[in-house]
Amino acid sequence: MRLGTRWAFGTEPPVSVPIELRPRIAEAESSFEGDGSGRHWTLTWLEGRPIAELDDGTVVSTVIVDVRDDDEDW
Repeated sequence: MRLGTRWAFGTEPPVSVPIELRPRIAEAESSFEGDGSGRHWTLTWLEGRPIAELDDGTVVSTVIVDVRDDDEDW
């Protein structure tokens, strides 16, 4: 079991945030429209994979998910 963490938007992520997530978090912050003050990231682990979520619902992970995949055959 891995413990998550929280940190403020625009600050350096804690050392527990995996290195592969850091550029994606920085990209999400740079493309964020509006004021990020008062916002926080939360790092959680799902099935051993790290997921960072901003409190506005922005999600950053090491897995790429295409939410606009119209040809899904369910």
